[in-house]
Amino acid sequence: MENKLIPLNLVPLGKKAKVKDLKSDGSVRRRMLDLGLITDTVVEALQRSPSGDPVAYYIRGAVIALRSEDASKIIVEAL
Repeated sequence: MENKLIPLNLVPLGKKAKVKDLKSDGSVRRRMLDLGLITDTVVEALQRSPSGDPVAYYIRGAVIALRSEDASKIIVEAL
């Protein structure tokens, strides 16, 4: 069975995914890499803010809030 690659912002709450690619560039890309979003990092969608954006993700032992705009540029494989 082949897993489909999707943007991180489409991962349902409570589900995990593995980072496969970053589509952003410049300072945003550097920030994502600094947060630990490198190839094969497992990310879990934890909870959505009351307004719906941002979403909290569990990344390498830390909870990080990412806006949907930024999360949409992180390509992941659902686990």
